[in-house]
Amino acid sequence: MNPIFPIQTADGAPTPAESIASPAPPPITPNELASHLAARLCHDFISPAGAIVSGLDLLDDPTAQDMREEAMSMIAASAGKLVALIKFNRIAFGGGQGAEVFDTRELEALTQGVYADMRAKLEWAVTAKGLDKPAARALLSLAQVGAGVLPTGGLVRVEAEAGDQGSVVIVRATGRARLRGEVAEGLRGERLSEGRTGHWVQAFYLRRLIDEAGGTLRIITEEGQITFVARFPC
Repeated sequence: MNPIFPIQTADGAPTPAESIASPAPPPITPNELASHLAARLCHDFISPAGAIVSGLDLLDDPTAQDMREEAMSMIAASAGKLVALIKFNRIAFGGGQGAEVFDTRELEALTQGVYADMRAKLEWAVTAKGLDKPAARALLSLAQVGAGVLPTGGLVRVEAEAGDQGSVVIVRATGRARLRGEVAEGLRGERLSEGRTGHWVQAFYLRRLIDEAGGTLRIITEEGQITFVARFPC
């Protein structure tokens, strides 16, 4: 595994917490990782799926016919959210294995779909027309991580370039930005010590993806802003 990613301040100096490298964590087994990912996906899907069921129950209730329009709206909104999450996670977590290069217009549509239910706003500034599989998957996960560091809202700017020397993905979260401890642990490739498993496993999976592609990950922290920079070789 690559060295711990540097968390830097705006002037490029490492933060004190990163001055001493942590000891190598015990390896995560494939079964553990699969279990955590399955739990994360179930957590994402259960809310819209449950809302669809609730809406159908209202339609079947003869005493709630006055709520039929509300029930149909609930079903339509929840079905849209569920489909958006499924499409997004299918690519972000390794689906679509037949495609080696992803059209960034498709990636934008997938990202906009999940941002519809987030407080953070998305600014899409991707210049690359296509990204290879590792960079595309990293872009989706980093965009979601970027929204996660802005729980009260803010702006997430997503950039990506591709060329002869490789590709770079930059996600800049501006607002009351805060990187959860479990996300930082995951991005360092460490086991979860405390916090929410769902946030940790996405970050850990992303770090594994970047490492296996021979890429690098850097995080720059400033007042009210966190920037993620992932680079991938050709």
